[in-house]
Amino acid sequence: MKKPETEHNDWLKDEYKRRELGKLTRGKYSASMRASTNIIVLDPQVAKAFPNDKAVNSALRSLMRTAVPPPPTRKRAKSVPAPK
Repeated sequence: MKKPETEHNDWLKDEYKRRELGKLTRGKYSASMRASTNIIVLDPQVAKAFPNDKAVNSALRSLMRTAVPPPPTRKRAKSVPAPK
């Protein structure tokens, strides 16, 4: 008895030849992926102190609250041109 054909057989081939795929670009989306992710790797010694990512975030937030903010920078007065 023959198996019924599925939808996939309509558009998937068993094999593909390289020339059928057209021009391929290595790492085409790697820059955008790198920009959209924010991964920070902790030293193993530091990672042992925290059970999970929530604990790390909590500790960093409390450190940010207790840290002394830097003094505001003073802007220089703009020089006014002499009247003519």
